[in-house]
Amino acid sequence: MTLEGKVALVAGATRGAGRGIAVELGAAGATVYVTGRTTREQASEYQRPETIEETAELATAAGGKGIAVQVDHLEPEAVRGLVERIRRDEGRLDILVNDIWGGEKLFEWNKPVWDHNLENGLRILRLAIDTHLITAHYALPLLIERPGGLLVEVTDGTAQYNAEHYRLSPFYDLAKTSANRMAWAHAKDLAPHSATAVSLTPGWLRSEMMLEAFKVTEENWRDAHGVSTAFRDFRDPALRRPGRGGACRRSGQGPLQRPIAVKRWARPDLRLHRPRRFAAGLLALHGRGDGSGEGGGCGGISVRGIPSTGNNRPACWLT
Repeated sequence: MTLEGKVALVAGATRGAGRGIAVELGAAGATVYVTGRTTREQASEYQRPETIEETAELATAAGGKGIAVQVDHLEPEAVRGLVERIRRDEGRLDILVNDIWGGEKLFEWNKPVWDHNLENGLRILRLAIDTHLITAHYALPLLIERPGGLLVEVTDGTAQYNAEHYRLSPFYDLAKTSANRMAWAHAKDLAPHSATAVSLTPGWLRSEMMLEAFKVTEENWRDAHGVSTAFRDFRDPALRRPGRGGACRRSGQGPLQRPIAVKRWARPDLRLHRPRRFAAGLLALHGRGDGSGEGGGCGGISVRGIPSTGNNRPACWLT
């Protein structure tokens, strides 16, 4: 599978899953615009070393063309300018990944709304919801100009898991359930344009911040097992499970109209064909663009998962 000639925008690609997805899109041959607030000249309030320039360089090194653009996705004019640049320079947008977040330092676990810092809680919602809607508002008109476009909403937790489990903070809970619903709603609007919306939950991730929290690196992360047995299931930022690939859920337009059993998430042609290329395999779902229903135009709304190369699902969403 190749994405040569395709243009992707990964919004929120400075680190974590956004960076991993951007690199995998590059590995598939795409031109990848990567956005975030932290550059080599200017850091965000995170005060972390990762930059969007590094992500773009990794996407280029992987085989694509990475382009870094500093954008605060809470600023509508900045997002509008970004999309205008993509239109001017590329003339198309095939894939939009909404992975904007930024709330790790704001939420307070196990505190009811009356005890949680209100300013921080409301900012979580702005970062997790407003940014995604602002980006979709400006980017989707370009995406639907050609059939077969794909929108990916990255979140935390499947619809079933989030419906049955309180996410330990009213603000975090609302933030992460909203992304699933946004994907579902966008799918309704995109279907008449032969475009697809999906939501993706990577499970526990070996992101830069998580590795740091467990005091390990990507080279010795298994040493953290003594700290947390759950760490053995952590994916890397490209959403690859150790030795077996990754897992996700699909929410949106799709060709199958019948229910699918929990442990049989998709028909064979929706499986991931490239071992250890989870993100690129998922994003191949942007489809042929011929309206045939092969990821491209039938307009049915569903909730499904897509199995990894090991046909597994993250254990964190089974409890």
